[in-house]
Amino acid sequence: MKISDIDRVNNFLADLQLMSPDKLEIIEIVRKMFLSANDQITEEIKYGGLVFSLSSVLIGGVFPYKEHVSIEFSEGVDFPDPAAVLEGKGKRRRHLKIFSKADVNAKDAGVFVAESIKRNV
Repeated sequence: MKISDIDRVNNFLADLQLMSPDKLEIIEIVRKMFLSANDQITEEIKYGGLVFSLSSVLIGGVFPYKEHVSIEFSEGVDFPDPAAVLEGKGKRRRHLKIFSKADVNAKDAGVFVAESIKRNV
């Protein structure tokens, strides 16, 4: 029997609840941002975290690390970032390091989530 993407997501979240409830809380906030922004977004477990796709194109993800949660944006290099909060030196991807729930708003995560969707609609 093949485990479905929904089951894999639920198992990931359940494991995170046991291991790091504070990170789960941040991940749930970010997850809601992505999923509520466009009803065509899909999610799955990949690369050790939750990734979000729109029309089969990977647009971003959220990943737990030991000291923080990372919100990744596949095309983040092109995003307007006047406060210079996006990090990363790769060709395309940029990320936000989130250390607390307050960082989600302080680093304008919702603006970057909306930008990632806008560029793929």
